[in-house]
Amino acid sequence: VHGDNTYLKNQKYLGMSIAQKIAEIENEMARTQKNKNTAYHLGLLKAKLAKLKREVIDASHKAAGGGGAGEGFDVSKSGDARVGLIGFPSVGKSTLLCKLTNTESKVAQYEFTTLTCIPGVIHYKGSKIQLLDLPGIVEGAKDGRGRGRQVIAVARTCNLILIVLDASKPMIHKKLIEKELEGFGIRRCPN
Repeated sequence: VHGDNTYLKNQKYLGMSIAQKIAEIENEMARTQKNKNTAYHLGLLKAKLAKLKREVIDASHKAAGGGGAGEGFDVSKSGDARVGLIGFPSVGKSTLLCKLTNTESKVAQYEFTTLTCIPGVIHYKGSKIQLLDLPGIVEGAKDGRGRGRQVIAVARTCNLILIVLDASKPMIHKKLIEKELEGFGIRRCPN
């Protein structure tokens, strides 16, 4: 029976997109207790996760027609100011970037559509403001969950961090994001 279950899981896994596979592996890692009996399993999951993340970054390099600065999370700073869009997955960060900058960023109905940092530029009264669409962070990012460390590392290079929230969700989400940012030493400006 166990073998049949594994086969069905593998068939389901084959039909997933890379983003869905990454989310599935991250969820499995979060559900798995950490002890010496599960260390091998967690190691395999980490290896699969690293391979999938490399595939995403390689695909973005090929789509951009080469490489250089501006790929993955290594986006070179440009313009007069830099603004980072940060929030939970699927709150509208990519849509906001697309509307404000005419930049193409993949928008979909599932979480974790954005896997790397997507830059765009707003021209406002003679100024160029770089806007960064950052992947969604998850609760526990400050503790190493998801790719929170990479997202926050990019956010630290911004002159302004704009927290994007889903208006249909409770305001506690704002507090959760602020708590994650504070875990990395980023404090809210006093009013």
